[in-house]
Amino acid sequence: MTRRRLSLASRLMLATLSILLVSLPLAGIALSRHVEATATAAFDERLESLLRVVVAGLAWDEVAGELVLQRDLGEPRFSRVFSGWYWQASDGGEHTLASRSLWDQRLATATHPEVAFRDLTGPRGTPLRAIERDIRLAPLAAPLHVAVAISRASLDSEIVRFDRLLALSLAGLGALLLAALALQIRWGLAPLRRLRADLRRVEDGEAERLDTRLPEELARLAAAMNGVLERDRRLMAHARHAAGNLAHALKTPVSVLTTLADGIEEPRRGRLREELARIDAAVRHHLARATAAGDAGLAPRVAVAEVLAPIVEGLGRLAERRGIVLRVALPATLRVRLDPQDLQELAGNLLDNALRWASREVRLDGGEAEDGVWLAVEDDGPGMDEAQRQAALGRGARLDEQRSQSGLGLAIVGELVALHGGELTLARSALGGLAARVRLPASPLRERDPG
Repeated sequence: MTRRRLSLASRLMLATLSILLVSLPLAGIALSRHVEATATAAFDERLESLLRVVVAGLAWDEVAGELVLQRDLGEPRFSRVFSGWYWQASDGGEHTLASRSLWDQRLATATHPEVAFRDLTGPRGTPLRAIERDIRLAPLAAPLHVAVAISRASLDSEIVRFDRLLALSLAGLGALLLAALALQIRWGLAPLRRLRADLRRVEDGEAERLDTRLPEELARLAAAMNGVLERDRRLMAHARHAAGNLAHALKTPVSVLTTLADGIEEPRRGRLREELARIDAAVRHHLARATAAGDAGLAPRVAVAEVLAPIVEGLGRLAERRGIVLRVALPATLRVRLDPQDLQELAGNLLDNALRWASREVRLDGGEAEDGVWLAVEDDGPGMDEAQRQAALGRGARLDEQRSQSGLGLAIVGELVALHGGELTLARSALGGLAARVRLPASPLRERDPG
């Protein structure tokens, strides 16, 4: 199945959506990393302040021979067991001092001559953020390693909360941008939609010109298209006029030759009259084709029953004289985009052909289809087999020289229908004879969707 081309609005929306799907996540990641780094830096500053307090309070008790903390840190969580706030000082040997919150646990620390930050796992598997450094404390010979560690729970929850808020904000911003773009596209492409609607009305025969009250870029395009449509109409009118003049110019010589043929003895007279009749039929055929070709696609929409009323009335009297019943079932609302003269030519040829071969009944029906209208002419004559139906649609084909014009009439109808984007099909009628069915599109100018 052939893919449809994307509309301009869809292209703009997809392009913007692609940009947003790439740019917003990247911006969100960068902003999240920046906030995480800022929050971690603030957390580390707090740890460094606590470390300085611990280092300033550490002393060696000469009497007891042990490390002591001479000042209160001002944080009760250092005294609550497994609170997540811990400090520890150790020389790596027997001299170790730790906060009450550690109870019987110890922090897994390492030697760092300078201040260092790292993440570690504390008592009960609690994630901790720690700061460490080595100091010299008299009279100890070995460096004293001091560490302060605080649970990362508050830091991590703050980062997670910010990331969630950032994601919601960016999603809302993306939706808002898409909505704003959709409104902008709808407003910006409104003139194109008006131009498209005008083109559709011209295609459907509801208007002859495009509205030029558009933005400057489209107004010039609409004016140029109007010029092309007007020129085509003038050319078609000239072609119809020339075709009419040609028909009149040929009619008189053919009539004179037909009269002169009466003075010629048989069998030459019969052959001459036959060739003149063939010339007359060929001229009518090609003039009808040229006349129809001019208006294909730009004809107005006409009421089928109203246009065919004179043809039906005239052929109805002919059918009555031949003892044939002509039944017509055309909805009053049925309309087709076709020149009235071409519609009469089309229906007239089909009805004339049906009356030539019918025994007692001819029927003319019509109705609306999904993509246009249809007309059907049926008779109760001898009909045609498949080979005859195919031959009848050939150019100038004739099935019976004694009852001529059948093939020529169907060929004229076939070419008229093809010029207007339609289709002529022949089948066996429910009445027993031939059923000629014509399908005409709603708009000859409109390109069919590829299947």
